[in-house]
Amino acid sequence: MAKTIFITGAGSGLGKGTALGLAEKGHKVIAGVEILPQKTDLIREAGERGLDLEVLKLDVTNPRDVSRIEDYDFDVFVANAAINEEGPLAEVPMDRFRALFEVNVFGTLATAQAAIRHFVKKGSGKIVFTSSMAGIAASKFVGPYSATKHAIEAMAETLRKEMKDFGVQVATINPGTFETGFNRRAAEEKWEWYSEDKNFTPAKSMEKAEESLKDEYDPEGMITKMIEVIPADHHKFRTVYPEATEEQLKKTQQERWDMEI
Repeated sequence: MAKTIFITGAGSGLGKGTALGLAEKGHKVIAGVEILPQKTDLIREAGERGLDLEVLKLDVTNPRDVSRIEDYDFDVFVANAAINEEGPLAEVPMDRFRALFEVNVFGTLATAQAAIRHFVKKGSGKIVFTSSMAGIAASKFVGPYSATKHAIEAMAETLRKEMKDFGVQVATINPGTFETGFNRRAAEEKWEWYSEDKNFTPAKSMEKAEESLKDEYDPEGMITKMIEVIPADHHKFRTVYPEATEEQLKKTQQERWDMEI
């Protein structure tokens, strides 16, 4: 059954691929993008592929943009917009850390609240938060992003309980590491402020951690999974993909109980 799906952060990466893919499956898609050039690009690509896609500028940190969500009628809301930046948590500049929370946490909750107001009036609906494997496990130098995604996990679990009586479903999708450019940009950002003269974290240690980016997965698999899960009426609360990442996270969570300082 075709549904109307509103997705934020559809200007690039997994969000863009998912928005286009959902439209190809016959769903009506309302795609929010952060900046106008992304709107232009997405409209053009949808047109070239013959897809019916409504695109609007939706910067999740802009209250005027967020207020537009309630102008639409939709069945599923995908809170997908996010930014990423790596760096040692003990030294990351606070303005950088706050910027991640403004988008990934505060902006995400603001859009979810707008969607919830719509769903409560409607008596039904579904919210899907794009979380991350970083919302379940934490890694060296990914602390700023992990902190925001851990917050997303807490918000999603809370809303799942609070919204049940209103007929609103809540779920998360937790991607592993996929080659969309998202993680590489995050890795590069820390070098804008880091200096071996001023910072105590060894550059070599961070460079070594970046080597894991060579093993990122093809994003098409994740996009296919998102297209499958987002419109579905029934599935697990948390969808981790690929399966290897799911098994890795389950092991990590179990190990936490035995960790010592």
